[in-house]
Amino acid sequence: MPVTTDLVATYRGPRRVVRRLLAMGPREDRALVILIAACVVVFVAQWPRLAREAHFTGQELNPMLGGALLAWIFFAPLILYALALICHGIARMFGGRGSAYDARVALFWAFLAASPLILLHGLVAGFVGPGPGLQAVGLLWLLVFLWFWMSGMIEAGWSKA
Repeated sequence: MPVTTDLVATYRGPRRVVRRLLAMGPREDRALVILIAACVVVFVAQWPRLAREAHFTGQELNPMLGGALLAWIFFAPLILYALALICHGIARMFGGRGSAYDARVALFWAFLAASPLILLHGLVAGFVGPGPGLQAVGLLWLLVFLWFWMSGMIEAGWSKA
């Protein structure tokens, strides 16, 4: 199924989409592409905020974009791999039976599936700036991300007999 179709389907039933992704078999290249795509979207979502900040502070935009690129394309994937491994270990302590790959797919897919809200957050940060609107969109993203991630972890870890 195309990624866009899976993104929309995730908002209707995240467990079904994760189940379908895991049924394709363990392929680390697929997990990595999902993660890199999510990180690229988050990097792009930073542009409006960084442009606003550069305009108001008089800083150069290019170094700020370079720092965001370094953070989101090079460091964030490493951190997210470590987070997935830690969560897999915690799930195993509480009776989870999924593999580390399953935990990675659950986390990475949740991150990518919630990315439309990250784009909205970036637009609000860039055009509206700090305030209750930005906090509301950030909270909405966090709740949706946690919903997708926990649903994926349940599908990946506890539904295996």
